[in-house]
Amino acid sequence: MAKIQVFENKPPILGINSLGRIGKLSLWHHVNRKYFKEIFVNLGREAGTGIDSIAQAIEKDTTYGLMHRFLYGIKSERLIQIVDEKQGKMLIDGIPVTILREARNPADVPWRQYGVDIVVDCTGKFKDPTIASDNKSGSIRGHLHGGAKVVINSSPFKIKNKALSLPDDAVTMIYGINHTAFNPKKHLLVSAASCTTTGLAHMVKPLLENEETSNILTASMSTIHAVTNTQSVLDGVPKAGEKDLRKNRSILNNIILTSTNAAKALAEVIPQVQNIGFMADSIRIPTSTMSLIVLNATFQARAGKQGASMAVNTKTVNEIYSRAAANNPEKLIRFTMEQNVPTDLIGVDAAVIIEGQFNHTRTAFINLDLANIPNCPPEMMKAFPEKSMKVPVIHSKIFGWYDNEYGSYTNRLGDLTVYIHKNLL
Repeated sequence: MAKIQVFENKPPILGINSLGRIGKLSLWHHVNRKYFKEIFVNLGREAGTGIDSIAQAIEKDTTYGLMHRFLYGIKSERLIQIVDEKQGKMLIDGIPVTILREARNPADVPWRQYGVDIVVDCTGKFKDPTIASDNKSGSIRGHLHGGAKVVINSSPFKIKNKALSLPDDAVTMIYGINHTAFNPKKHLLVSAASCTTTGLAHMVKPLLENEETSNILTASMSTIHAVTNTQSVLDGVPKAGEKDLRKNRSILNNIILTSTNAAKALAEVIPQVQNIGFMADSIRIPTSTMSLIVLNATFQARAGKQGASMAVNTKTVNEIYSRAAANNPEKLIRFTMEQNVPTDLIGVDAAVIIEGQFNHTRTAFINLDLANIPNCPPEMMKAFPEKSMKVPVIHSKIFGWYDNEYGSYTNRLGDLTVYIHKNLL
Protein backbone atom coordinates (compact mmCIF):
# COMPACT_ATOMS: atom_id res chain seq x y z
CA MET A 1 0.00 0.00 0.00
CA ALA A 2 2.82 2.42 0.83
CA LYS A 3 4.41 1.92 -2.59
CA ILE A 4 1.16 2.79 -4.33
CA GLN A 5 0.86 5.95 -2.29
CA VAL A 6 4.42 6.99 -3.19
CA PHE A 7 3.68 6.42 -6.90
CA GLU A 8 0.49 8.47 -6.74
CA ASN A 9 2.29 11.38 -5.09
CA LYS A 10 5.28 11.33 -7.44
CA PRO A 11 5.63 14.74 -9.10
CA PRO A 12 5.18 14.78 -12.90
CA ILE A 13 8.58 14.44 -14.61
CA LEU A 14 9.07 14.91 -18.36
CA GLY A 15 11.70 13.57 -20.71
CA ILE A 16 12.56 15.32 -23.99
CA ASN A 17 14.85 13.69 -26.54
CA SER A 18 16.69 16.33 -28.64
CA LEU A 19 17.18 20.07 -28.48
CA GLY A 20 16.30 20.70 -32.12
CA ARG A 21 13.62 23.18 -33.12
CA ILE A 22 10.68 21.31 -31.58
CA GLY A 23 12.67 19.90 -28.65
CA LYS A 24 13.91 23.31 -27.59
CA LEU A 25 10.52 24.98 -28.01
CA SER A 26 8.85 22.12 -26.13
CA LEU A 27 11.19 22.91 -23.26
CA TRP A 28 10.07 26.55 -23.44
CA HIS A 29 6.42 25.46 -23.45
CA HIS A 30 6.69 23.19 -20.42
CA VAL A 31 8.90 25.55 -18.41
CA ASN A 32 6.21 28.18 -18.91
CA ARG A 33 3.32 25.79 -18.28
CA LYS A 34 4.65 24.47 -14.95
CA TYR A 35 2.72 21.18 -15.12
CA PHE A 36 5.89 19.08 -15.06
CA LYS A 37 7.91 19.75 -11.92
CA GLU A 38 11.19 18.50 -13.38
CA ILE A 39 12.46 18.00 -16.93
CA PHE A 40 15.26 15.83 -18.31
CA VAL A 41 16.49 16.68 -21.80
CA ASN A 42 18.62 14.15 -23.63
CA LEU A 43 21.04 15.94 -25.93
CA GLY A 44 23.16 12.84 -26.28
CA ARG A 45 26.45 14.67 -26.85
CA GLU A 46 28.66 17.44 -25.59
CA ALA A 47 28.04 20.88 -27.04
CA GLY A 48 30.14 24.00 -27.23
CA THR A 49 32.43 24.57 -24.26
CA GLY A 50 30.03 23.17 -21.67
CA ILE A 51 26.68 23.66 -20.03
CA ASP A 52 26.78 27.45 -20.50
CA SER A 53 26.87 26.97 -24.28
CA ILE A 54 23.80 24.74 -24.03
CA ALA A 55 22.06 27.28 -21.80
CA GLN A 56 22.66 30.00 -24.38
CA ALA A 57 21.34 27.74 -27.16
CA ILE A 58 18.18 27.20 -25.10
CA GLU A 59 17.75 30.85 -24.18
CA LYS A 60 18.36 32.53 -27.56
CA ASP A 61 16.31 32.06 -30.70
CA THR A 62 16.48 33.84 -34.04
CA THR A 63 12.77 33.40 -34.73
CA TYR A 64 11.21 34.10 -31.33
CA GLY A 65 13.92 36.14 -29.63
CA LEU A 66 15.12 35.60 -26.06
CA MET A 67 13.13 33.01 -24.15
CA HIS A 68 12.29 35.21 -21.18
CA ARG A 69 11.11 38.08 -23.39
CA PHE A 70 9.00 35.80 -25.55
CA LEU A 71 7.34 34.13 -22.57
CA TYR A 72 7.03 37.06 -20.18
CA GLY A 73 7.51 40.33 -22.03
CA ILE A 74 10.14 42.95 -22.75
CA LYS A 75 10.78 43.86 -19.09
CA SER A 76 11.44 40.30 -17.95
CA GLU A 77 14.88 39.08 -16.87
CA ARG A 78 16.94 36.04 -17.76
CA LEU A 79 15.40 32.78 -16.54
CA ILE A 80 18.31 30.32 -16.65
CA GLN A 81 20.55 29.60 -13.68
CA ILE A 82 23.29 26.98 -13.97
CA VAL A 83 23.39 24.75 -10.89
CA ASP A 84 25.89 21.98 -11.68
CA GLU A 85 28.14 22.01 -14.74
CA LYS A 86 29.27 18.39 -14.46
CA GLN A 87 25.81 16.93 -13.97
CA GLY A 88 24.22 19.29 -16.51
CA LYS A 89 21.77 20.74 -14.01
CA MET A 90 20.13 24.14 -14.34
CA LEU A 91 17.05 25.96 -13.13
CA ILE A 92 14.84 27.52 -15.78
CA ASP A 93 12.20 29.80 -14.28
CA GLY A 94 12.35 27.67 -11.15
CA ILE A 95 11.95 24.33 -12.94
CA PRO A 96 14.88 21.89 -12.47
CA VAL A 97 16.20 20.91 -15.90
CA THR A 98 18.94 18.33 -16.42
CA ILE A 99 20.78 18.03 -19.75
CA LEU A 100 21.86 14.43 -20.46
CA ARG A 101 24.89 14.24 -22.75
CA GLU A 102 25.91 10.60 -23.04
CA ALA A 103 23.47 8.35 -24.91
CA ARG A 104 22.44 8.70 -28.56
CA ASN A 105 20.43 5.50 -28.80
CA PRO A 106 17.02 5.87 -27.06
CA ALA A 107 17.45 2.44 -25.45
CA ASP A 108 20.52 3.71 -23.60
CA VAL A 109 18.84 6.72 -21.97
CA PRO A 110 18.08 5.73 -18.34
CA TRP A 111 14.65 7.35 -18.05
CA ARG A 112 13.65 4.93 -15.29
CA GLN A 113 16.53 6.13 -13.15
CA TYR A 114 15.20 9.70 -13.35
CA GLY A 115 11.57 8.82 -12.70
CA VAL A 116 10.47 9.79 -16.21
CA ASP A 117 7.16 8.23 -17.26
CA ILE A 118 6.56 10.09 -20.52
CA VAL A 119 9.11 11.01 -23.20
CA VAL A 120 8.67 13.32 -26.16
CA ASP A 121 11.05 12.34 -28.94
CA CYS A 122 11.81 15.40 -31.06
CA THR A 123 14.73 14.05 -33.09
CA GLY A 124 12.66 13.35 -36.21
CA LYS A 125 14.87 10.29 -36.73
CA PHE A 126 13.01 7.46 -35.02
CA LYS A 127 9.77 7.30 -36.99
CA ASP A 128 9.29 3.56 -37.49
CA PRO A 129 7.25 1.95 -34.67
CA THR A 130 7.92 -1.54 -36.04
CA ILE A 131 11.66 -1.45 -35.29
CA ALA A 132 12.66 -3.33 -32.13
CA SER A 133 13.80 -1.44 -29.05
CA ASP A 134 17.28 -3.01 -29.12
CA ASN A 135 18.07 -1.94 -32.68
CA LYS A 136 21.70 -0.77 -32.86
CA SER A 137 20.75 2.30 -34.92
CA GLY A 138 18.06 3.27 -32.43
CA SER A 139 14.29 2.99 -32.30
CA ILE A 140 11.38 4.97 -30.91
CA ARG A 141 10.67 1.86 -28.81
CA GLY A 142 14.06 2.20 -27.17
CA HIS A 143 12.61 4.80 -24.80
CA LEU A 144 10.27 2.12 -23.46
CA HIS A 145 13.27 -0.10 -22.81
CA GLY A 146 14.82 2.78 -20.86
CA GLY A 147 11.78 3.04 -18.58
CA ALA A 148 9.29 5.36 -20.26
CA LYS A 149 5.66 4.28 -20.09
CA VAL A 150 4.58 6.26 -23.15
CA VAL A 151 6.55 7.88 -25.96
CA ILE A 152 5.19 10.75 -28.04
CA ASN A 153 6.87 11.28 -31.40
CA SER A 154 6.88 14.85 -32.68
CA SER A 155 6.65 13.63 -36.27
CA PRO A 156 4.48 11.21 -38.24
CA PHE A 157 5.17 7.50 -38.10
CA LYS A 158 6.85 6.13 -41.21
CA ILE A 159 7.13 2.36 -41.66
CA LYS A 160 10.03 1.38 -43.92
CA ASN A 161 8.87 -2.19 -44.56
CA LYS A 162 5.70 -1.72 -46.61
CA ALA A 163 4.62 -5.28 -45.83
CA LEU A 164 4.12 -4.28 -42.19
CA SER A 165 1.21 -2.33 -40.73
CA LEU A 166 1.01 0.03 -37.78
CA PRO A 167 1.36 -1.97 -34.52
CA ASP A 168 -1.65 -2.07 -32.21
CA ASP A 169 0.20 -0.17 -29.49
CA ALA A 170 0.93 2.77 -31.81
CA VAL A 171 -1.51 5.53 -32.74
CA THR A 172 -1.58 8.98 -34.33
CA MET A 173 -3.27 11.71 -32.28
CA ILE A 174 -3.81 15.45 -32.59
CA TYR A 175 -4.94 17.44 -29.60
CA GLY A 176 -8.45 18.78 -30.13
CA ILE A 177 -9.20 16.20 -32.83
CA ASN A 178 -8.89 12.66 -31.46
CA HIS A 179 -6.70 12.90 -28.33
CA THR A 180 -9.45 11.59 -26.05
CA ALA A 181 -9.12 8.19 -27.75
CA PHE A 182 -5.85 7.61 -25.88
CA ASN A 183 -6.00 4.26 -24.11
CA PRO A 184 -3.32 3.80 -21.41
CA LYS A 185 -3.86 0.04 -21.47
CA LYS A 186 -3.07 -0.13 -25.16
CA HIS A 187 -1.12 2.84 -26.50
CA LEU A 188 2.61 2.97 -25.83
CA LEU A 189 3.70 4.98 -28.87
CA VAL A 190 1.85 8.11 -29.97
CA SER A 191 2.63 10.18 -33.03
CA ALA A 192 1.57 13.82 -32.76
CA ALA A 193 1.48 13.92 -36.58
CA SER A 194 3.02 16.98 -38.24
CA CYS A 195 2.56 20.71 -37.96
CA THR A 196 0.69 20.79 -41.27
CA THR A 197 -1.62 17.90 -40.38
CA THR A 198 -2.38 19.62 -37.07
CA GLY A 199 -3.46 22.85 -38.79
CA LEU A 200 -5.28 21.00 -41.57
CA ALA A 201 -7.22 18.77 -39.17
CA HIS A 202 -8.55 21.79 -37.32
CA MET A 203 -9.63 23.32 -40.65
CA VAL A 204 -11.42 20.19 -41.89
CA LYS A 205 -13.16 19.21 -38.64
CA PRO A 206 -15.59 22.20 -38.57
CA LEU A 207 -16.61 21.49 -42.17
CA LEU A 208 -17.42 17.86 -41.39
CA GLU A 209 -19.35 18.82 -38.25
CA ASN A 210 -21.73 21.16 -40.12
CA GLU A 211 -24.62 19.85 -42.20
CA GLU A 212 -24.08 22.29 -45.08
CA THR A 213 -20.48 21.23 -45.60
CA SER A 214 -20.28 17.70 -44.22
CA ASN A 215 -20.56 16.04 -47.63
CA ILE A 216 -17.25 16.98 -49.22
CA LEU A 217 -17.03 15.57 -52.74
CA THR A 218 -13.31 16.11 -53.17
CA ALA A 219 -10.59 18.20 -51.56
CA SER A 220 -6.97 19.19 -51.92
CA MET A 221 -4.48 21.18 -49.89
CA SER A 222 -1.30 23.10 -50.51
CA THR A 223 0.80 24.39 -47.65
CA ILE A 224 2.97 27.41 -48.27
CA HIS A 225 5.48 26.27 -45.70
CA ALA A 226 8.33 27.99 -43.88
CA VAL A 227 11.77 26.45 -44.15
CA THR A 228 12.79 23.52 -41.97
CA ASN A 229 16.17 21.87 -41.36
CA THR A 230 15.45 19.33 -44.11
CA GLN A 231 16.37 22.02 -46.63
CA SER A 232 19.90 23.13 -47.50
CA VAL A 233 21.14 26.62 -46.78
CA LEU A 234 23.30 26.44 -49.92
CA ASP A 235 23.20 24.02 -52.85
CA GLY A 236 24.51 20.55 -52.06
CA VAL A 237 24.90 17.10 -53.59
CA PRO A 238 22.04 14.69 -52.79
CA LYS A 239 22.62 11.53 -50.78
CA ALA A 240 22.67 8.18 -52.55
CA GLY A 241 19.13 7.16 -53.49
CA GLU A 242 17.68 10.62 -52.81
CA LYS A 243 14.79 11.29 -55.21
CA ASP A 244 13.79 14.79 -54.11
CA LEU A 245 16.63 16.81 -55.60
CA ARG A 246 15.00 20.16 -54.81
CA LYS A 247 15.66 19.72 -51.08
CA ASN A 248 19.37 20.03 -51.83
CA ARG A 249 18.94 23.46 -53.39
CA SER A 250 19.41 26.68 -51.45
CA ILE A 251 16.31 27.62 -49.47
CA LEU A 252 17.65 31.17 -49.23
CA ASN A 253 17.02 31.76 -52.92
CA ASN A 254 14.31 29.37 -54.03
CA ILE A 255 10.72 28.24 -53.74
CA ILE A 256 10.94 24.48 -53.30
CA LEU A 257 8.15 22.14 -54.38
CA THR A 258 7.95 19.02 -52.27
CA SER A 259 5.55 16.43 -50.94
CA THR A 260 3.70 16.05 -47.64
CA ASN A 261 1.97 13.10 -46.00
CA ALA A 262 -0.66 15.41 -44.48
CA ALA A 263 -3.53 13.86 -46.45
CA LYS A 264 -2.65 10.34 -45.32
CA ALA A 265 -2.13 11.39 -41.71
CA LEU A 266 -5.37 13.38 -41.76
CA ALA A 267 -7.31 10.21 -42.53
CA GLU A 268 -5.72 8.55 -39.50
CA VAL A 269 -7.10 11.16 -37.09
CA ILE A 270 -10.36 11.91 -38.95
CA PRO A 271 -11.57 8.61 -40.49
CA GLN A 272 -14.31 10.33 -42.59
CA VAL A 273 -11.55 11.76 -44.76
CA GLN A 274 -10.92 8.26 -46.15
CA ASN A 275 -14.08 8.70 -48.24
CA ILE A 276 -12.79 11.91 -49.80
CA GLY A 277 -10.34 12.01 -52.71
CA PHE A 278 -7.86 14.14 -50.78
CA MET A 279 -4.54 15.37 -52.21
CA ALA A 280 -1.81 17.41 -50.53
CA ASP A 281 1.49 19.05 -51.41
CA SER A 282 3.97 21.44 -49.85
CA ILE A 283 5.73 24.52 -51.17
CA ARG A 284 8.71 25.57 -49.07
CA ILE A 285 9.57 29.26 -48.95
CA PRO A 286 12.46 31.20 -47.33
CA THR A 287 10.79 32.31 -44.08
CA SER A 288 11.67 31.03 -40.59
CA THR A 289 8.15 30.15 -39.38
CA MET A 290 4.43 30.78 -40.04
CA SER A 291 2.92 28.72 -42.81
CA LEU A 292 -0.32 28.95 -44.77
CA ILE A 293 -2.73 26.16 -45.67
CA VAL A 294 -4.77 26.68 -48.82
CA LEU A 295 -7.66 24.21 -48.60
CA ASN A 296 -9.78 23.54 -51.68
CA ALA A 297 -13.04 21.70 -51.04
CA THR A 298 -15.89 20.91 -53.40
CA PHE A 299 -19.48 20.46 -52.22
CA GLN A 300 -22.63 19.45 -54.04
CA ALA A 301 -25.06 22.35 -54.42
CA ARG A 302 -28.81 22.04 -54.03
CA ALA A 303 -30.66 21.77 -57.28
CA GLY A 304 -33.62 24.11 -57.72
CA LYS A 305 -36.11 24.68 -60.53
CA GLN A 306 -34.06 27.54 -61.88
CA GLY A 307 -30.72 25.70 -61.60
CA ALA A 308 -28.30 25.58 -58.70
CA SER A 309 -29.41 26.81 -55.32
CA MET A 310 -26.34 27.50 -53.23
CA ALA A 311 -26.28 25.69 -49.90
CA VAL A 312 -22.71 26.85 -49.33
CA ASN A 313 -21.24 30.27 -50.02
CA THR A 314 -18.47 32.43 -48.62
CA LYS A 315 -20.72 33.73 -45.85
CA THR A 316 -21.64 30.17 -44.87
CA VAL A 317 -17.99 29.09 -44.70
CA ASN A 318 -16.97 32.09 -42.63
CA GLU A 319 -19.89 31.62 -40.25
CA ILE A 320 -18.89 27.99 -39.71
CA TYR A 321 -15.37 28.97 -38.70
CA SER A 322 -16.52 31.99 -36.72
CA ARG A 323 -18.82 29.74 -34.66
CA ALA A 324 -16.09 27.12 -34.27
CA ALA A 325 -13.76 29.79 -32.88
CA ALA A 326 -16.40 31.27 -30.58
CA ASN A 327 -17.43 27.87 -29.20
CA ASN A 328 -13.87 26.67 -28.57
CA PRO A 329 -12.82 27.62 -25.03
CA GLU A 330 -9.21 26.56 -25.64
CA LYS A 331 -9.03 28.83 -28.73
CA LEU A 332 -7.55 26.07 -30.88
CA ILE A 333 -9.26 27.74 -33.84
CA ARG A 334 -9.20 31.48 -34.35
CA PHE A 335 -11.09 33.45 -36.96
CA THR A 336 -10.08 36.86 -38.26
CA MET A 337 -11.25 39.32 -40.90
CA GLU A 338 -8.02 41.29 -40.62
CA GLN A 339 -5.51 41.43 -43.46
CA ASN A 340 -2.59 39.59 -41.90
CA VAL A 341 0.90 38.73 -43.05
CA PRO A 342 2.98 35.98 -41.38
CA THR A 343 4.95 38.22 -39.01
CA ASP A 344 1.68 39.44 -37.47
CA LEU A 345 0.93 35.93 -36.20
CA ILE A 346 4.24 34.39 -35.13
CA GLY A 347 3.78 32.73 -31.74
CA VAL A 348 -0.02 33.07 -31.66
CA ASP A 349 -1.40 30.16 -29.61
CA ALA A 350 -3.81 28.48 -32.04
CA ALA A 351 -3.86 25.32 -34.11
CA VAL A 352 -5.03 27.41 -37.07
CA ILE A 353 -6.05 31.00 -37.75
CA ILE A 354 -8.71 31.24 -40.46
CA GLU A 355 -8.21 34.18 -42.83
CA GLY A 356 -11.90 34.96 -43.37
CA GLN A 357 -11.50 37.96 -45.65
CA PHE A 358 -9.71 35.91 -48.30
CA ASN A 359 -11.97 32.83 -48.24
CA HIS A 360 -14.21 32.50 -51.30
CA THR A 361 -16.54 30.13 -53.13
CA ARG A 362 -17.71 29.65 -56.72
CA THR A 363 -20.70 27.73 -58.10
CA ALA A 364 -20.28 25.65 -61.24
CA PHE A 365 -21.84 22.73 -63.11
CA ILE A 366 -20.20 19.39 -63.83
CA ASN A 367 -21.42 17.38 -66.82
CA LEU A 368 -21.33 13.69 -65.93
CA ASP A 369 -21.29 11.16 -68.76
CA LEU A 370 -23.59 8.41 -67.43
CA ALA A 371 -21.85 5.84 -69.58
CA ASN A 372 -18.68 6.37 -67.55
CA ILE A 373 -20.37 5.80 -64.17
CA PRO A 374 -19.41 2.31 -62.91
CA ASN A 375 -22.33 -0.10 -62.41
CA CYS A 376 -24.89 2.45 -63.56
CA PRO A 377 -28.29 0.62 -63.65
CA PRO A 378 -29.75 0.29 -67.19
CA GLU A 379 -33.09 1.74 -65.97
CA MET A 380 -31.28 4.93 -64.98
CA MET A 381 -29.78 5.21 -68.45
CA LYS A 382 -33.26 4.83 -69.98
CA ALA A 383 -34.75 7.43 -67.63
CA PHE A 384 -32.52 10.16 -69.05
CA PRO A 385 -33.16 11.23 -72.62
CA GLU A 386 -29.72 12.77 -72.58
CA LYS A 387 -26.80 10.53 -71.78
CA SER A 388 -25.28 13.04 -69.39
CA MET A 389 -26.23 14.67 -66.10
CA LYS A 390 -25.60 18.27 -65.11
CA VAL A 391 -24.60 18.40 -61.43
CA PRO A 392 -24.29 21.72 -59.56
CA VAL A 393 -21.23 21.97 -57.34
CA ILE A 394 -19.64 24.64 -55.18
CA HIS A 395 -15.90 25.09 -55.06
CA SER A 396 -14.48 26.71 -51.94
CA LYS A 397 -11.01 28.00 -51.18
CA ILE A 398 -10.23 28.40 -47.47
CA PHE A 399 -7.07 29.93 -46.01
CA GLY A 400 -5.56 29.10 -42.63
CA TRP A 401 -2.35 30.38 -41.00
CA TYR A 402 -0.42 28.23 -38.54
CA ASP A 403 2.83 28.78 -36.67
CA ASN A 404 4.47 25.53 -37.68
CA GLU A 405 6.97 25.77 -34.83
CA TYR A 406 5.78 27.19 -31.48
CA GLY A 407 2.31 28.73 -31.73
CA SER A 408 0.47 25.91 -33.45
CA TYR A 409 2.47 22.71 -33.34
CA THR A 410 4.57 22.87 -30.16
CA ASN A 411 1.63 24.12 -28.10
CA ARG A 412 -0.63 21.32 -29.33
CA LEU A 413 2.16 18.81 -28.73
CA GLY A 414 2.41 20.18 -25.18
CA ASP A 415 -1.36 19.90 -24.69
CA LEU A 416 -1.25 16.29 -25.88
CA THR A 417 1.70 15.48 -23.61
CA VAL A 418 -0.03 16.81 -20.50
CA TYR A 419 -3.32 15.08 -21.39
CA ILE A 420 -1.63 11.71 -21.85
CA HIS A 421 0.37 12.04 -18.64
CA LYS A 422 -2.79 12.87 -16.67
CA ASN A 423 -4.39 9.72 -18.06
CA LEU A 424 -1.54 7.29 -17.47
CA LEU A 425 -2.32 4.30 -15.28
